[in-house]
Amino acid sequence: MRYFLYKENELLCEDIPILELVEEYGTPLYLYSRNQIVENYKSIDSAFGSTDHVTCYALKANSNLHILKLLAEEGAGADVVSAGELFLALKAGFPPEKIAFAGVGKREDEIEYALAQKVFSLNAESHQELQLISRVALRLNTTARVSLRINPDIDAQSHPYITTGLHSNKFGIDSSQALDAFRHALSLPSVEVIGLHTHIGSQITKTEPFIETAKFVVQFLAKLHESGVRISHIDFGGGFGVQYANAIRHEALHVEDHGSGSVTSPAEFVASVLPILQETGCSVWLEPGRSVVADAGILVTKVLYTKENGNKKFVVTDAGMTDLLRPSLYNAHHQIVPVRIETYESEKVDIVGPICETGDFLARDRMLTKVKPNDVLAVLTAGAYGFVNTSHYNARPRPAEILVNGDRVRVIRQRETFEDLV
Repeated sequence: MRYFLYKENELLCEDIPILELVEEYGTPLYLYSRNQIVENYKSIDSAFGSTDHVTCYALKANSNLHILKLLAEEGAGADVVSAGELFLALKAGFPPEKIAFAGVGKREDEIEYALAQKVFSLNAESHQELQLISRVALRLNTTARVSLRINPDIDAQSHPYITTGLHSNKFGIDSSQALDAFRHALSLPSVEVIGLHTHIGSQITKTEPFIETAKFVVQFLAKLHESGVRISHIDFGGGFGVQYANAIRHEALHVEDHGSGSVTSPAEFVASVLPILQETGCSVWLEPGRSVVADAGILVTKVLYTKENGNKKFVVTDAGMTDLLRPSLYNAHHQIVPVRIETYESEKVDIVGPICETGDFLARDRMLTKVKPNDVLAVLTAGAYGFVNTSHYNARPRPAEILVNGDRVRVIRQRETFEDLV
């Protein structure tokens, strides 16, 4: 998190003290670094060198229109999984010829919308979906460019909720049926088979699963060629992991042992698989989301109360599972730090929100610098799968989103009011 740093014990986003932003915009508050987003995207895209490729940002990670426009201006493509995401991608300025439409459950109207907008590829995940794409394309008197998502049964070695490449997952066409699926697709009218799509999971921190997947792709394409099937396009998916523990270091902060160890950078992931994928002679598309925006964003929250129940200590904040679902959903870890460091003392606490659920927490049994009511905390590495998973549960308005560029501030989503609940 290069653009979030302490200066004289006070946390800044780029050149601006976060407490100044809290005074003006309140809490809970999502805060993003423009320069971190751009730097993350460029580090991935430049890793391809001269290889024919497109780096498609995965909108599912963070779909704020201003962030999308920023990435479109940088030349990114877009990976979308719904008609709504496609609408946002087009509105943000992503050209249709750099948009891939993935997703296991596309409705007929979504397929029609994608074909009408002339997206580069529909990534099909079943025989039935292929047939529906063909029927819609026939009705529209057009040709649907299709890539087939194949499930290679490779363990991404991440949380089971975000693993997508095993036979037990709902995604893709089983590798044992893949050849038949390609033959079936080639037999359908108004369908042009252009590519192969894989995606094995999210928050992958080791290169081995990607290398194994790349080798699978090369071997499978050899079988396709033997069968007389030629494709020009590989969509290799995304899922590059990011550093959640110890994202920021300071001598007053407790060193976290959760998931300790270095995380392979996205550029290193690309470098590990690119020589393998280049053997195919195909254009390579990638779908990074988390690795572009996660460490570019934080959730800022105010301490409401501190309390003890028996031997348990709680820090109650004004942000909860309605603002950041990941900890409650699958016990995801985010480093949480004080925006202003006033003591080097720490204690073990549960950091919990105001929602009427026992599962409403930001951290459990966490060593945290001692805080008091009205102190401000930063939940780090929250730029991905943060705001996109917010909800109105308990009739809570959604927080504002702020984009910082050096010493300039832009409100990219207004804080909701009670009227927005109606």
